Amino acid sequence: MVLSRALQVIMVVALALAGAVQGTAHAGERGPADGRQLLFYNHAYGVLDRETADAIEHSSYLRDFANFQVRTTTGSGGQTWTGRYLMGRETYVELFGVGDLPGQDGTLGSAGLGVSTERAGDLAAVTERLRQQGVTDPIEFRQTRDFGDGAPVPWFDAVFTTGQYDRFGAWGMEYRPEYFADPRSNTEPAAHPGDVGRERYLSDAYRDHLMRDVTGIRLAVTARDLANTVPLLKAGGFAVRSLPGGGVLAKGGGTTLRFDAVPVDQVGLQQVEMVLNRPVPDRHVERIGHSDLVVGPGSRAVWTFGGQDRPSASG
Repeated sequence: MVLSRALQVIMVVALALAGAVQGTAHAGERGPADGRQLLFYNHAYGVLDRETADAIEHSSYLRDFANFQVRTTTGSGGQTWTGRYLMGRETYVELFGVGDLPGQDGTLGSAGLGVSTERAGDLAAVTERLRQQGVTDPIEFRQTRDFGDGAPVPWFDAVFTTGQYDRFGAWGMEYRPEYFADPRSNTEPAAHPGDVGRERYLSDAYRDHLMRDVTGIRLAVTARDLANTVPLLKAGGFAVRSLPGGGVLAKGGGTTLRFDAVPVDQVGLQQVEMVLNRPVPDRHVERIGHSDLVVGPGSRAVWTFGGQDRPSASG
């Protein structure tokens, strides 16, 4: 049910045939002026130190706090990944430990961001907007999912600005009608014609927990990875502005995305902000590995990962 960095591995193979293209938009520019937002925060993932990832996996608190799952998924080309998921009404976060993904994708601090459409056909409009920005040959990819019977089902279409990355990549995505039609997907009926939205995709199990949705993500990424991300956010209709020090703030659809530009040995998922289903009267701090989840008071929770062990990275 998720896109992980394993998809990036497959996509790079496709890139060898398609050719690499770098976007030309600058981080200081805003989103397109033609109105409707096309892409919305779907999920983000991060690779954490092993102690933190294991603590998350075995946390009894998280199982009460959120619709929490640990699941192995098989995607295109037989690629598999095991993630730890906190699922909300429309959004979620996916967490890995060091070595859970192959190669550089399993390195501490590797991360990714999926932004998805709500209406069928909008991904094609995003792709056209990318071309108008100077991304002359966006990389298009179709992800499948194998439910265990060896018969992959089309899952979603994706678009990338480039196949070259240091530790972070972002993609636009649109769920496929074949996936919604498959009873094994456990998805909801369409609310309107062309409904390929996030709420339809995710279950309603969030209602039984505190966490409702992700409202903010903060990521530390390299300047190159950020430059490759900004054109996609702009094409999706996010309002994008530059921050002192080379960072970027992107807002849209009720979610705020903050990117800090840092050296490669400082990259990683920094913080997740969430809204709760109901307010809580007191402040609770849950220490989970080298991270702190602060819940309340009120209807907000903030999970900070900045205190992880971080050995020096190479490359």
